[in-house]
Amino acid sequence: MNFMTSALIASWAAILLLALVVSGLIRQVHQLTQSRPPSRPQGVGIAPGSPAPDLDGLAPAGRAAVLLFLSPECRTCGEVLAEASAWARRQNADAPHLRAVYAGPAPAAAAVAPGVTVTGERADLFEAYDAIATPFAAAISPSGRILRAEPLGSARALLQLLDDIHHSGPAQPAHPSGTRSAS
Repeated sequence: MNFMTSALIASWAAILLLALVVSGLIRQVHQLTQSRPPSRPQGVGIAPGSPAPDLDGLAPAGRAAVLLFLSPECRTCGEVLAEASAWARRQNADAPHLRAVYAGPAPAAAAVAPGVTVTGERADLFEAYDAIATPFAAAISPSGRILRAEPLGSARALLQLLDDIHHSGPAQPAHPSGTRSAS
């Protein structure tokens, strides 16, 4: 047996071994995908109906509110803040209270957002509301319960949320004591 024949036999043996390994890997992947149903990502934010945490001082009692969790480094956050300010100026007194919340210092540009109260240095609220990404919004009923909590991908998504809760959101009575509960 010469060198060429030996090399050819070794090559075919390596190809056969590689085919067996790939076949085994494909079988394992197939078993893994069949053994458990496809999972959807867990929801983010606080579940609707839950009490809004640390709400005292963030929104007027007995009035719906929308907390906007923003970051100064996020371009979309700036667009959301500008759209929230424009929306607030078009509304009457019964519209939801809007508050922009920043984990660190609020940017200077946030000061030019009439109709939106801006709060900085509140990383604790990001954790309490499970705001995992910015921009993120938490809509709160007049009774201090979460209506919706979700990431916002655009200023248009904010407008949809605001219109949903302002015009067709469920009216919920305030707590009998007139105060909001915190969890």
